[in-house]
Amino acid sequence: MAHGCEGMDLAAIERAAVASWPALEATVIDGWLARVSSGGSVRANTVSALDYSGTDLDRSIAAVTAFYRSRGSVPRFTITQVSQPSDLDQRLEAAGWERGGDHVTMAKMVDGGEGCCEASGLADVLSVVPTDQPTAGWMAVYLAGLSESRRAVAPQLVSRVPQPRTFFACVRGGEVIASGLSAIDGRLASVQCMATSIQARRVGAARAILRAIERTAVSKGCRRLYLQTELDNTSAVSLYVRAGFAVAGRYHVRTLVG
Repeated sequence: MAHGCEGMDLAAIERAAVASWPALEATVIDGWLARVSSGGSVRANTVSALDYSGTDLDRSIAAVTAFYRSRGSVPRFTITQVSQPSDLDQRLEAAGWERGGDHVTMAKMVDGGEGCCEASGLADVLSVVPTDQPTAGWMAVYLAGLSESRRAVAPQLVSRVPQPRTFFACVRGGEVIASGLSAIDGRLASVQCMATSIQARRVGAARAILRAIERTAVSKGCRRLYLQTELDNTSAVSLYVRAGFAVAGRYHVRTLVG
């Protein structure tokens, strides 16, 4: 766990992340949550292995395999540092499940000061509009950054994000140029669906969205923000580090090929 994240409950954050992005279908298999949604969303198409109540790991893995194959889907697990049982990753590797790319879970304490609310000189150019539902402009920006497979199912997944939630649209000249979403889970607030129009990169739109999310989190009594992103997405990771986030944990996917 990175410096600056001491005392952070990674398991609580991972549970909040699972809850904040519900799959179209989910079923519990020996304590694990098997999720299916089609498309390319990692979280919505893998097993969340945060709890395990089974007594025969091989039999549980076989049940997961059967569940996904019965739906024409590829069996996958999301493996976090708090997955159960603790040797699950090693067992899957030994059984030939292939490892995917690394992701990171990042978090920060919310800042109740004025710094979380200001746009650092950009307020005269950019404005961030919070809404209870995604606007057409918000959805257009968010979907534009997704792969075709993810784009097809994303609106349904967005609609299932639990309340309380807030959509954030960064507007410049009357046009939405960036999107963000935050769902509240107790003292935790997510940062999700971050996207910026290609023609509006490097103008501070993402930073403005992050500040608005943090301001809302403060007003709701939250203590921490968290997010998840691909480790190879260095520009995003750098942005979040500059905004005060630190790596709280890592996770990857195990896929049964063949």
